[in-house]
Amino acid sequence: QVQLVESGGGLAQAGGSLRLSCAAPGRTFSGSAMGWFRQAPGKEREFVASISWSGGNTLYADSVKGRFTISRDNAKNLVYLQMNSLKPEDTAVYYCAASRQAVVTPTPWDYRYWGQGTQVTVSS
Repeated sequence: QVQLVESGGGLAQAGGSLRLSCAAPGRTFSGSAMGWFRQAPGKEREFVASISWSGGNTLYADSVKGRFTISRDNAKNLVYLQMNSLKPEDTAVYYCAASRQAVVTPTPWDYRYWGQGTQVTVSS
C-alpha cells in the first residue's frame, strides 16, 4: 500500500486560513497531476482542487474557487493547499492524491494513490 502523507490540518475560525502539505514518494509524484479531496461526516468524498505535473494548469471546485490555492514544488515532492476565508462547511477530512495522468482531473477514479487524510475543523 502506497500512501501520501498529509500535514497541516487543525482548527481554524471562520474567515481564517490554513495551509495543508502533502509529501509523496518520487515514484508516485513524478509525472503525475496531484489533487485534493475532502469528506465531511455523513457526506460523499468530493473534489477540491487539482494541479498538473508541470504546475501550469489548475482546476478548482466551484465551492472553493477564489478561496483555496493549490501549488506544488517538484524539487521537494510536495504539494500544498492554501485555504483562505475558511467557512464552517469546509470542515472535513482532507485527502491528497496522485493521478494516473499528468493533466488535471476532478475524477476520483483517475487518482491512483491516496493519503491517510488530515482533519480540518472550522468553527463559527
